[in-house]
Amino acid sequence: MVGQNGGLSGTTSVTVTLTDVNDNPPRFPRRSYQYNVPESLPMASVVARIKAVDADIGANAEMEYKIVDGDGLGVFKISVDRDTQEGIITIQKDLDFEAKTSYTLRIEAANKDADPRFLSLGPFSDTTTVKIIVEDVDEPPVFSAPLYPMEVSEATQVGNIIGTVAAHDPDSSNSPVRYSIDRNTDLERYFNIDANSGVITTAKSLDRETNAVHNITVLAMESQNPSQVGRGYVAITILDINDNAPEFAMDYETTVCENAQPGQVIQKISAVDKDEPSNGHQFYFSLTTDATNNHNFSLKDNKDNTASILTRRNGFRRQEQSVYYLPVFIVDSGSPSLSSTNTLTIRVCDCDAEGVAQTCNAEAYVLPAGLSTGALIAILACVLTLLVLILLIVTMRRRKKEPLIFDEERDIRENIVRYDDEGGGEEDTEAFDMAALRNLNVIRDTKTRRDVTPEIQFLSRPTFKSIPDNVIFREFIWERLKEADVDPCAPPYDSLQTYAFEGNGSVAESLSSLDSISSNSDQNYDYLSDWGPRFKRLADMYGTGQESLYS
Repeated sequence: MVGQNGGLSGTTSVTVTLTDVNDNPPRFPRRSYQYNVPESLPMASVVARIKAVDADIGANAEMEYKIVDGDGLGVFKISVDRDTQEGIITIQKDLDFEAKTSYTLRIEAANKDADPRFLSLGPFSDTTTVKIIVEDVDEPPVFSAPLYPMEVSEATQVGNIIGTVAAHDPDSSNSPVRYSIDRNTDLERYFNIDANSGVITTAKSLDRETNAVHNITVLAMESQNPSQVGRGYVAITILDINDNAPEFAMDYETTVCENAQPGQVIQKISAVDKDEPSNGHQFYFSLTTDATNNHNFSLKDNKDNTASILTRRNGFRRQEQSVYYLPVFIVDSGSPSLSSTNTLTIRVCDCDAEGVAQTCNAEAYVLPAGLSTGALIAILACVLTLLVLILLIVTMRRRKKEPLIFDEERDIRENIVRYDDEGGGEEDTEAFDMAALRNLNVIRDTKTRRDVTPEIQFLSRPTFKSIPDNVIFREFIWERLKEADVDPCAPPYDSLQTYAFEGNGSVAESLSSLDSISSNSDQNYDYLSDWGPRFKRLADMYGTGQESLYS
């Protein structure tokens, strides 16, 4: 046995684990709390956080918060943050310093799950008082209504009163309010508002058909603090009056067949009116006085805001008249009623057996069979293009053609004798008469010249005449003249000149001492052989036949 001499014994270790029980109630560290919040704080904003202390841990420390008393039951609410076990107070309604400056809340914190075994230890809850002070904030003016509906007739005169808006400063200072219209909502400036009274008037003539409803924004600002601006909304409905005449509902394309029979309906017309009468539209159709007695068409009012156009005869012919114009008179039922005259254009067409229009153009009778106007225009354009191409080719070929007079032959004015005299110019500085240069009589009617020895010290210069025997020189000039006359590329001047008449002379006198003579006596040109090899050809032509020294 244990305890006796020689008895057996043993030892062991025992671990005792203590588990928590909910035997401690929550306790607020303070009996009261106070918080200040601005009246402009928006809804759902957090006002304050409070927390009760519980000595238990885990689930035994979880608690619930609720507002059990106070004057802010509908203004604030409290919820619990499960992570921190805090009570969160938030706003449920807008605060207004002018309406209420403070709120008192009695808040209770209790364990979520209480242990009945320890209820005898006391209540497992605690309460505290939270006082919330509302601070005054300068607020913008407030309108008495969120929306102001107004109505005005489109016939109202400029300056008439439409309605009035009202706003006030909610602050205790009650600053005066001034009104204006946000012009971004009234770009056309149809309305004005009195800055002090808020009376809205018309600034322009109104038209319901242009804009039936005007939604404008009215601004109200404090006189002492213009940065505080309130906004009010006005919906102005324009009431309709009968100020628009009826007209055709569409642009009708009316046709009548050449084989149409009398009494045949060729078109059904209707009308529209931009006005919107309360009882709906009612239109009345008729022909104008001038068109009532026409023998071609008639009109029937269907009494349902439509009318039918009928033929009164047959035998329409495009050759005689291809288009008819029918004036239709339309009256509405407004007060006062308005009317208008609309012209219906009716074309005469060639139709098939089923009455379907095939051709309505009167010019179809004058055009070639199978060719339309577009086809003829295309053909004419092609012909014109070919003519232009041919003209260009001919012009280019004429430009490439070589002239008959070569460069070395163009200037045949050979100064056989050189004069070293310098003096005044001729009085006659006018251009040569081109017609005279081409006159054949100038060449054939020649005059003889006599030689007068120049006063300067130089070789003697003879004057020579065209001798009857010298045909070669005359024919040479004659051939060149004919070539120049027929050459299309000849220059605009002729280098051939005649000295049959040299003018009346000048003050400085002529540089030439040549003088025309009327004598036909022969002259001796033997001295030409003494002028050197440059005048050999001339000496051969006018010499007496003796051999030149240079031959």
